[in-house]
Amino acid sequence: MADPDRLLLGIDIGGTKAVVALARATGEILAESRLDDWSSGSWERDIEKLEAHARVLLRGVGVDPAELYALGLSAPGPLNPVTGTIMEAPNLPGWKDVPLVERFFAAFGVQALLENDANAAALAEWRYGAGQGTRNMVYLTMSTGVGAGLILDGRLYRGARFEAGEVGHMPIVRGGRACACGLYGCLEAYTGGNALAEHIREDARAGAAKAILALADGDIAKITTKHWVEAIRAGDAYACLLRDEFLDVLAQALAILILGLNPESIVLGTIIQANPDLFLDMLRERVSERIWPSLRDVRIDPSELGERLPAYAALSVASLEPTDFGS
Repeated sequence: MADPDRLLLGIDIGGTKAVVALARATGEILAESRLDDWSSGSWERDIEKLEAHARVLLRGVGVDPAELYALGLSAPGPLNPVTGTIMEAPNLPGWKDVPLVERFFAAFGVQALLENDANAAALAEWRYGAGQGTRNMVYLTMSTGVGAGLILDGRLYRGARFEAGEVGHMPIVRGGRACACGLYGCLEAYTGGNALAEHIREDARAGAAKAILALADGDIAKITTKHWVEAIRAGDAYACLLRDEFLDVLAQALAILILGLNPESIVLGTIIQANPDLFLDMLRERVSERIWPSLRDVRIDPSELGERLPAYAALSVASLEPTDFGS
C-alpha cells in the first residue's frame, strides 16, 4: 500500500491553460495554481515556463523538489506514454517530438510519468470522482472535440498503439457530416463543441438559429455552444431540435460502447456535466431503448470533479507506477 504521506506533483497541460498541483498520495491537494494563455509556440520555452511555475508553487508551501515522490504529466496527444514523448499536439504550437518526461526528470530529479489527457481524466474520475468503486468505466468528454478514457478490469486501457478511446471518430451516421479528422459521420461531427458551433453558424447563415444568433449579439462568428444551451433553457424550438439530434447520436455511441465493453459506469464531462438537467434523463432514456434489458443497470452519470478535474488528472498520473506503462 502506498505511503499516504507521499508528495505528488501534477501538471496538466492544455492548449489555453495549464494547471500545477501538489498533493498527498491520498488525494489531498495542498496547493494548486493555473496559467492562462501560457503557450509561446516553442516547446522549449513552454517547458521552462512550466518548470518555473512548479518551483514557485513548491516554494510557496515550503516543499523542496527532493521531497517529491513522483511527478505526473497530463497532456494532449498523440503521445507515447512509454517513452514519455509527445509526438505532436495540434493545440500546442511547436510541440512536436517533445521529450517531456526526460526534461522534467532532469529538472526535478524524481520519477516523471506522462499520460494522454483523456486517459488521465478517466483515471481521476475513477480514483476520486463518479467512477469510484467500479472496475469497468468509460469516461467521455465532449469539449472542443470528443475523446474517452477506458478503465477495463481495474486498469487503464491504452490499446496497441496508445490510441484506444478515440470514440469521437467512431462512424455513427453513415454518409454523415464531414469531421475535422477527414472522415464522415463521426460522433465528434455531431457532439463535439467545435463541430456543433460551426453547424449552428451554418444554419444561422441560412436564416435559422435566430434565437441563438440574437444571444451572440447578431454576430455569427461569435456563436458558441454556450449560446445553444441558453437557447435550450429558453425553450427555443431550433435549439431543442438540435438537442434531440445531439442526444440521439450520443445515445447510439453509448449503446455501442455498452454492448461492446459492458462497463459498470459511463461518466460524462463538459457540456453534460455542466447542464445535467437539460440532457441527462433524456440521454438515459434513449440509451435504454438501444440496449438489452440485462445491461440497463449501467450507470450514466456526470463527472463529479468539475473544475478540479485537471489537477486530479495530472495527480492520478503521478500515482501510477512505471509497471503500469509496460515497456
